Formats: sequence, C-alpha cells, structure tokens
Amino acid sequence: METAFQWWTDGILEPGAPVFHSYPGNMIGSMTLPIALAIAAAYIVGSIDFAVIIARMNGVDIHEVGSGNPGASNVLRSIGRVPAALVLVGDTLKGVVAAAMGMIAAGSTDPQVEWAFLAGLAAVVGHCYPIFHKFKGGKGVATGLGVLVFTIPIVAVIVVSAWVLLVRITKTASISSLIVVLATIPLAMWRGVEGMSLVWLLVTIALVVWRHRGNIVRMIRGSEQKVPT
Repeated sequence: METAFQWWTDGILEPGAPVFHSYPGNMIGSMTLPIALAIAAAYIVGSIDFAVIIARMNGVDIHEVGSGNPGASNVLRSIGRVPAALVLVGDTLKGVVAAAMGMIAAGSTDPQVEWAFLAGLAAVVGHCYPIFHKFKGGKGVATGLGVLVFTIPIVAVIVVSAWVLLVRITKTASISSLIVVLATIPLAMWRGVEGMSLVWLLVTIALVVWRHRGNIVRMIRGSEQKVPT
C-alpha cells in the first residue's frame, strides 16, 4: 500500500505530475503548479486595497475617518458617492479576476470548478488581510460578490438587488450585507454548486461573517452607523 509520503514524492518527481497529488482522504484533490500560482496571485490581487488608494487620492486616510474600515461603505460616508462607487467596482473586479484565474489555471471552462472558488477565497483573504497594508483590510463583501459575478452570475444579481432593497429599508450596510451573505449558500445550491466548490464558498462566507463581528456587536447595542441613501 502506498503511503502519503509516496504519493507526495510521486507528485514531485514525475514529470508533469500534480504538485499536491491526490491520495485517499485528501479533500483538496490534485493541485497543479499553475493552480497554486493562480491562488497565490489571487491573494496578491485581493491585497490591492482600492479604498485606501482612492481615499489617498482624495487626501484622506480611510483608516482615520468614519468607522476606520477600508471599504466602500466607509468611503461613501466619509468621502462621497463617486469615490465609493469606484471602490466598489475595484473590489468587485478583484473577485472576478481571481475566480477567472483559478478556472483558467485549472484548464477548465466551467466557472463553477472548485479552483475558481478557491482562488476567489484567496482574493477575499487578501482583501481582509492585505499584505500591502499591514494585513489590515476590509470585510470582503464586494470581493466575494465579484467571485459570485464570475461563478454564479444569476445569484450575484439576486444578492445585489436584495442588498440595495435592504439598505433602503434598514439604512445599515452591515445588516444588509450579512443577510445577503447568509442567503448566498441556499441560492448557490439552487444553482447546482456542490462538492469542494460549495465548501470553498462556505469558508468564504464564514470569513466575511467573522470580519463583521464588530458590526454584529454594534447592531446588538443599537450603535451601528447608518449610510446615506
């Protein structure tokens, strides 16, 4: 019987073999070098913080104003609609680009391939913990949305529409974001997302919810900031 070490060495020594060879119990499966590089690149792309960049272009340190969070909502409250829209588009594109890199690196034409979701997760991690900004990033909602735009576009349309409606009702971006984020899983399952693709999406959502833990506390206390609508 081959050991895990033998599977590992086979993956390294055989020409063209996967970097991480699949063996019984390995839930990740075969990760080739191009996929590994795509995931690393997705993290780097995710680390580009458009809120920080655009705020600086407007002479503002986004970490020192409003909630201090480098995200579109804080830019909207602190600087204005146009800068916030630019941040939203930039952060969303990070998720789109990352998921596309995962799919292409896997040699697949299926946007719901597990590597697209894993690369998307890497971009969200980069957004939340950016290497360029001392690992102090945003909440990951817009970048996660970008992953959905590429992998499950109909779900992206639904959650954006629901988010806009909820913001108008609640006047609170964080409440709206948490509701649509939690609704993403059943919607994704409805569109046929399963297996490791669903697992990586679940991890992404768990990270986004974790990044909102401060907002959840403020919501309970009734002190969460409102957004202009």
